[in-house]
Amino acid sequence: MLKSGADHIASLRDGRAVYLHGNRIDDVTVHPAFTNAVKTIGGLFDFAVQQPELMSFATDKGERANRIWQLPGSYEQLCLRRRALEAWSGLHAGFMGRAPDHVASCISGMFMGLDVFEAYDKQRAAALADYYHHARDNDLYLTYVIINPQADRSKGASQQKDPYLATGVVDRDAAGITVRGAKMLATGGIMANEVLVTCIQPLQPGDEKHAISFVVPMNAKGLKILSRKSYEEGAPNVFDNPLSSRFDENDAVLFFDDVKVPWDRVFVIDSLEMCQKQFHATPAHVYQNYQAMVRLAVKLRFLTGIAHRITEVNGTTAIPSVRETLGHLAAEVGMVDALVAAMEVKGTRYGRYFVPDRHTLYAAVTLTQKLYGKVLDTLRELAGGGMIMLPSSVADFGDPEVAALIGKTQQSPAASAVEKVKFYKLAWDAVGSEFASRHAQYEMFYSGASFVTTGHSYRTYDWSAAARLLDTMLGSYDLT
Repeated sequence: MLKSGADHIASLRDGRAVYLHGNRIDDVTVHPAFTNAVKTIGGLFDFAVQQPELMSFATDKGERANRIWQLPGSYEQLCLRRRALEAWSGLHAGFMGRAPDHVASCISGMFMGLDVFEAYDKQRAAALADYYHHARDNDLYLTYVIINPQADRSKGASQQKDPYLATGVVDRDAAGITVRGAKMLATGGIMANEVLVTCIQPLQPGDEKHAISFVVPMNAKGLKILSRKSYEEGAPNVFDNPLSSRFDENDAVLFFDDVKVPWDRVFVIDSLEMCQKQFHATPAHVYQNYQAMVRLAVKLRFLTGIAHRITEVNGTTAIPSVRETLGHLAAEVGMVDALVAAMEVKGTRYGRYFVPDRHTLYAAVTLTQKLYGKVLDTLRELAGGGMIMLPSSVADFGDPEVAALIGKTQQSPAASAVEKVKFYKLAWDAVGSEFASRHAQYEMFYSGASFVTTGHSYRTYDWSAAARLLDTMLGSYDLT
C-alpha cells in the first residue's frame, strides 16, 4: 500500500510525547518547530503515489509497495531502486539524511539476512520477517537509535554510574520485555511512525541486558522524545532560510521509561554477538549506507550547482584559477557518482538477492567524510563576502528606500538584486547557517567516527589480490 502525504501526517497525531523548551508538544504537525519538515515528508509520500512506476514495485501479494522496501534480485533491480532513491533525495536536495528510505534499507537488509537470524533464534527470525512485511505493506516511516548516550566513554554500558543510562532490559514475561534508559540519536524521529532500537557499537561482556534489537511505535507508552533546538522554529520564512525552514529533520534523544515491547517486535535479546551480526553478517549495514551514499551524491551535486552559480553571479567563471577550482570540485563530486555506480556494477549475490559491493561502499564512506568539509570550504572561497553581505530579512524589500539601496548595492552581471539576494540566502543556509553546521557534523559522523569507517575499509579490502600482484613481481627476478 502506498500512503499519501495526508495519510502520513494524520498518523503523527497519535499522542506521542515530544518535549521542546520544557513543554510537551501536543501536535507536531502544526507546531512551528516541526510543521514544514512534516509537510516535506508528506510531500515525499505524495510523490511516490504520483510516480508509481518509478517509486513502487509489485509485492508477492500482488500489491504495490514503496520501492524503499524492495529487495533487488538483480543488478537491474538495484539500479531501478537507486533511481527512486535519487528522485526522493532530489526533493530535499539530500538534506534529510534520515528520510524514510534509510531505515527501510536497514530493515530490508536484515530481512535479506534472515538466515543469520534463523541460526541465532527461529522465533526472533520469525518476528523480523513478520515486521518487514508489516512495515512494507503499511508504508511505515522508521527512524532508529543505535548509539548509547555519551557519558564516560572509557566504560561500557553496564559500567556507567546509572546502570540504565543506556537502554536495557529490566523485566521480561510471556508477553514481552520491558526496557528502560536512553538512546540516541533519533534523527527524523519527530516525524517517524516507529523506531528501531539496538546497538551498533561493540558491547562488552556484562552488557548483555543492553544487547537488544526491537521496534516500537513512537507513541509507545513511556517513550519520551527529547528534541534538540529546532532550526525551523528560528527560520520564520522560506526566502531568508530556504533549507532550514523546510528540511530540518530534527534529532532527538529517546528515553524509555519502562516501555513494554511485545515478543513479536523483538529481534535480538541478550546476545552481544548477534547485535553485531544483524548489521555486518547480513546486508543491512551495506544496504543502509548505500542509501546514504546515494543521498549524499545528490547533495554534493546540489552543492556543486551552488558553486558554479556563485561564479556566474560574481562574474568570475572565466577566470582560469576559478575554473581550475570548479574543475577539481567537479572531479571530486564525479568520483562519488562513480563510486555509487561501481558498488552496483561490482555487486554480489547474497542468496537470491543482489547487494552493492561492500568494500566500494566503505571506500566511498571513508573518502566522503573528509570531502564534505572540503566542498563547503570551496564554496566559501568562491563566494567571499557574498554570502554574508546580505539584507537582514525579506522585510527589507518592503521599504521602498531600503529596497532601492539593495538594488544599488547587490550588483551582479548575471542576476537582479532580488535574484542575487535569493541565491546567496540559499547558499548561506547550505554552508554557513546553524542548520548548515549541523549538516557538516552529521556528514562527518552519520556512519561512525573516521577510525570506524577506515576500519570497515581495511577489513573488506582484497589484500590477498594486492599481495599476489606484489609477490608475482618479486618472483620475477632474484640476485642472479
